[in-house]
Amino acid sequence: MSRAARAQPVAWQVQSLLLAYPDEQLLRRLDLLRRGASTLSAPIGAPLIRFLDHVASTPPGELAADYVATFDHRRRCCPFLTYYAYGDTRKRGMALLQLKQTYAAAGLNLVGDELPDHLCVVLEFAGTGDHAAGQALLLKYRAGLELLRVALRDANSPWADVLDSVSATLPPLAGDERDAVARLAAQGPPDEQVGLAPFAPPEYMPAPQGARQ
Repeated sequence: MSRAARAQPVAWQVQSLLLAYPDEQLLRRLDLLRRGASTLSAPIGAPLIRFLDHVASTPPGELAADYVATFDHRRRCCPFLTYYAYGDTRKRGMALLQLKQTYAAAGLNLVGDELPDHLCVVLEFAGTGDHAAGQALLLKYRAGLELLRVALRDANSPWADVLDSVSATLPPLAGDERDAVARLAAQGPPDEQVGLAPFAPPEYMPAPQGARQ
């Protein structure tokens, strides 16, 4: 295994934690996360260091409020990856079920009200579970991931640095992927309403507190 491949799980673990709600537990881990980020190559590690600098210099209350304003109140910054592919359609419900089955097969069982397509959860699975299967999921939902990255960059959000780091762990975008991102940006996801619990539109979902710790 190459050095880059060995570094990917570390990167995904750090990214997962940094994309979670910035609670006291996260703040206590900043030194550990900085040490992990410092072991990564510049394209992956440098954006994480920038974000860690931002976290360290921002009052916790302000950071938490910014997180909620960004991920809970901006539809374009939805952290639920299947939403970009399927919107509020029945296909999304099937995609969520398939994700849960993938996690369960690798021994990862979600707790509480965690949704399996939250980027934190996918990254945690890639970093601490089945690395190959986790990377495959990130690639499967690459268009949504990149659209989220663009939305965060357009909003001048500090979390865009974390998404830049996630993207840097994956192969460069190919033509088809660029086209998929462009189509999503132009059209948005499908909007057929599911109408069945537990699959509600993101704005009505409980605010996630990050992946399992």
